[in-house]
Amino acid sequence: QVQLVESGGGLVRAGGSLSLSCTASESIFSLNAMAWYRQVPGKERELVAAIRGDGSTKYGDGMKGRAAIMRDLGKNTMNLQMNSLKPEDTAEYYCAADRDPLATMAGNYDYWGRGTQVTVST
Repeated sequence: QVQLVESGGGLVRAGGSLSLSCTASESIFSLNAMAWYRQVPGKERELVAAIRGDGSTKYGDGMKGRAAIMRDLGKNTMNLQMNSLKPEDTAEYYCAADRDPLATMAGNYDYWGRGTQVTVST
């Protein structure tokens, strides 16, 4: 079982920026699919961004143009840079990972973190 721990959440003003980090218990070299999702209570989980081992990325519509996903192999972390934050970005943000790169297509990640809360004030 791979353990994923998110960090970096908190309160930020609208228009501001925030960086989230996901630390994995296993080398991310072996995690060929990683992603950030977000969820508001009572609503469906939404893809924010995904990245494969080959470096290719895809982004959900919600934060298109305002988020960047990246891996830091040296620190063994997967990160999400969020800019121009809006109140509607308020959600619990989750890290997901899988050894199978096809998980970025199906969204069926084997491993999930417990989440970090992001709150954007008006």
